[in-house]
Amino acid sequence: MRAALVAGLLAGYGVAVPVGAVGAYLVALTARTSLRTGACAALGVAAADGLYALLAAVGGGGLAPLLEPVARPLRIGSAVVLLALAARTAHTALRSRSGAAAGPEQPPPTPARAFLTLLGITLLNPLTVLYFAALVLGGGRDGATSDALARAVFVAAAFAASASWQLLLASGGALLGRALTGPRGRLLTALGSAALVAWLAVRLLVG
Repeated sequence: MRAALVAGLLAGYGVAVPVGAVGAYLVALTARTSLRTGACAALGVAAADGLYALLAAVGGGGLAPLLEPVARPLRIGSAVVLLALAARTAHTALRSRSGAAAGPEQPPPTPARAFLTLLGITLLNPLTVLYFAALVLGGGRDGATSDALARAVFVAAAFAASASWQLLLASGGALLGRALTGPRGRLLTALGSAALVAWLAVRLLVG
């Protein structure tokens, strides 16, 4: 059990710690809204990681040939969604700065909507399940994931590790939002985050 626990924690942090477009969007979303909304969004990312860890633990290497033909289309879809979110972030920030002339400001996303949005974006990345599948197969050779209980521990540990890191990112976003309380600071934060997410999404497209 200990081997499965350690393997799950390392796998969860391994897939979560590299901050890509999703992580950047999570920080920016929390800075613009609230810690509650950001925490729900963070759990959406972790839920996707946990689901992919479960699929990998159950399906193992059999998932790789099934996902390979659709990996590129899903990657493109993820990048397109992120580009749309970046554009919407910049548009909303510019509209709020222009005041009443731009019409009523759009309400921030609810915690439930933030959870579903980040869950959907993360699920569009098939490389995550391939990553977990490789680790499950590697662990299977030394008995770390050889039975159902060990696999359950692996999946739970991977989810917990991902959730803890994503919640840390959301907390950082909340602190950033408190520090930049003025309209100018929030505008610059929104535009900067939109540019960063767009750049990372383009890298995802051409990668």
